[in-house]
Amino acid sequence: MSMDKQRAPLYEALATHAGLSAHAFHVPGHKQRVAREDDDAAGFYRTLLQLDVTELADTDDLHHPQGAIVEAQKLAAQCFGAEETSLLVGGSTSGNLAMILGTSSPGDVFIVQRNVHKSIIHGLMLAGARAVMLAPQFESMSGLAVIPSLSSMEAALERYPDASGIILSTPNYYGMTVSLERIVQLAHRRSVPVLVDEAHGAHLGFHDAFPESALRAGADVVVQSTHKMLSAMTMGAMLHMQGNLVDREAVKQALRMVQSSSPSFPILASIDLARRQLHTSGSTLFEPALEAVRVVIESLNETPFRAIGYGAHKNDSIQYDPLKLVLFDESGKLSGARLRDELAARNCIAEMADDRYVVLALGPGSNEADGIALRDALFELASISRHLPEVPEAELSPTNPNGGVTRLDQDAAVPEPVTFRRDRLSVRTVRLTNSVGLTAGEWVIPYPPGIPVLYPGEVITSDTIEQLVLWRNSGAQIQGAQDEALEHIVVQGEC
Repeated sequence: MSMDKQRAPLYEALATHAGLSAHAFHVPGHKQRVAREDDDAAGFYRTLLQLDVTELADTDDLHHPQGAIVEAQKLAAQCFGAEETSLLVGGSTSGNLAMILGTSSPGDVFIVQRNVHKSIIHGLMLAGARAVMLAPQFESMSGLAVIPSLSSMEAALERYPDASGIILSTPNYYGMTVSLERIVQLAHRRSVPVLVDEAHGAHLGFHDAFPESALRAGADVVVQSTHKMLSAMTMGAMLHMQGNLVDREAVKQALRMVQSSSPSFPILASIDLARRQLHTSGSTLFEPALEAVRVVIESLNETPFRAIGYGAHKNDSIQYDPLKLVLFDESGKLSGARLRDELAARNCIAEMADDRYVVLALGPGSNEADGIALRDALFELASISRHLPEVPEAELSPTNPNGGVTRLDQDAAVPEPVTFRRDRLSVRTVRLTNSVGLTAGEWVIPYPPGIPVLYPGEVITSDTIEQLVLWRNSGAQIQGAQDEALEHIVVQGEC
């Protein structure tokens, strides 16, 4: 049944309640008014606090919705093309935890993209699940990783036909993804659900310039951060479900377990408003941001800076999100981190940077003036960079071909499942070269590219040691390992 997309029922209910100017004898303690009129913060919070209420007869209950929240969630499902949608106030993290807890029992096996967000790993730990960690594909021009190949997932499903699901995180932080349709079809032929952490893709599919959404590709559960690329407040997110391969009530029960029983109504209302904005504006919502991108892209040839996904730096096998502007210095004068810092000094604050790239995220709040400011900053930096020495090539290398990722035309072998546990087992330290056959007791994550070569609970092979030695000798930054020099490694078991 079609609903009125012009409405924002949850926000409307909160605004109506605020208009009552009622005497509040319920939590929260600020009673919808600032407690100190002389406080400098009062001006920022005075209006917002009017919406910060608790579960009342006219505001509804997130964990047992019967009124405005039900309507808001049905409108969200209609907007995004899901059969059922839940609003989240714990970010995509809460959704990722719930989709794993709601689809598994202890000991179940998932087929998991190796370079997932840490909340996926935490979900597997809470569930007591096992995971077949598939290496992502390696995009050769950028050195950046996307999801595992179709053939590697097919091989994993052949070996583990009773898998509880395939878990993917896409698009990556750089806005890169590939079509999921064939992966979903492959999984569904075996009655295996596909669970997608699409935190950076709530806008996908709403403009011809954007990649396809995971929901449109047929994924069973999709989690999106409505605050990242749409206009909700931070921590506002959604969990979408469709099809009959997932027990939706079990997922919703898991949501009740991992989310606060006192959710933020301002955050919930902001999700409702972000949905209404997208629902009513459609693709036109993103035109100002896309114009800002065009302003920058059209000027890059006058600078040493280039953008992933454009010109010679575009791979036809990859789909690129134009709202993630990924820049690098082709001349090799500025690392990604240095470029980020130089832009910040010119009042252009980037989302993140690694050793080579800086990522600038645009959204509904972006406009042409933002693009002009960024263009002018890049012009200024172009004149400065001419006089700088080149950064050593080793510091700019985006990845190592032997570093746990595969090219788009390669497949890695299907590994043994890793058992994820909440409890910390006894551990000891051994020399890396003596660790073959032992079980890792720590994370080992080389930067770049930030993809774990070892997870706690994973058996260490001779190939793994060879990879780690290559990383160590190349001077890569190793995170997670107790011994940053990587001469020794922590393993599970008594001395």
